[in-house]
Amino acid sequence: MSLPHSPWSEAGGDFAIGLRPIPEAAWLEGGEADPAARKDPLMAAHPAIVWGETPGSREAQAEALTLVEAVRGAQAGEAGLPPLLAAARRVSDDLCLMELRDGVWRLTALSLCAPSFFTAQAAQGKSLAELHAPVDGFEPRFGGRLERIFSGLRAGLILERRNWTVVNSDALFTPDSAPIRAQISQISPIEAGQVLHLRVERQTLRRLPATGGALFTIRIWRAPLETLDQDPERLAAFARAWRGATAEFRNYKGFASYDMLVEGFLRARGESYSVNEV
Repeated sequence: MSLPHSPWSEAGGDFAIGLRPIPEAAWLEGGEADPAARKDPLMAAHPAIVWGETPGSREAQAEALTLVEAVRGAQAGEAGLPPLLAAARRVSDDLCLMELRDGVWRLTALSLCAPSFFTAQAAQGKSLAELHAPVDGFEPRFGGRLERIFSGLRAGLILERRNWTVVNSDALFTPDSAPIRAQISQISPIEAGQVLHLRVERQTLRRLPATGGALFTIRIWRAPLETLDQDPERLAAFARAWRGATAEFRNYKGFASYDMLVEGFLRARGESYSVNEV
């Protein structure tokens, strides 16, 4: 799988909100013929991991479905499904509904079929601050700004940001890091380029004008680290981002576990410290 985005080239190895406006035509990137074929089995097998809703969220869910239908069209056979779940079956993205409850932005419904080490059950109902609590240093640097972005988001404006990490798995469905991390010691340095994967995340945010909520989308791509061989500029940018990552970023992403493997991969391709001036 090729990666349409290279966020390590943009934000490097540090946390950044990095939101930028995009046209409505670029809201959902598509590229998956039948998202429901992937998502429905996960919903049947792991309902608490991939779906959650709080009481009183159905009206905003329905508005989110209307936005998705405007892009993907209506679909029969979904009677009785929660509206956000019906919407999520039509798009590759995971969908998260945020609503202002008692003055606090909370996650009131979500469909999460490509989780990056969290579950719908654990996230449902949490505030923005609670959702970002595991991210080292996030609250003092970005907490207040993020609240203002959600509260000030105007109708018709769509914002986009991107994120990245490295993980030894090619799976989209990764709710738990433990079984994946447990395999790191078994990876041979010579296999690092095939076994280690870049996991790229694209997020968008838009207002639900009728209900006042906000719809947050998450799309995941992944590709073996060795795909960087196809683009020397991306490879060099990755080397700089990896080696220049802040302590908080490295700690949250678990980069220390991969250091020897990634460094071996980079040096085998001539990406030495001197080459990248790091």
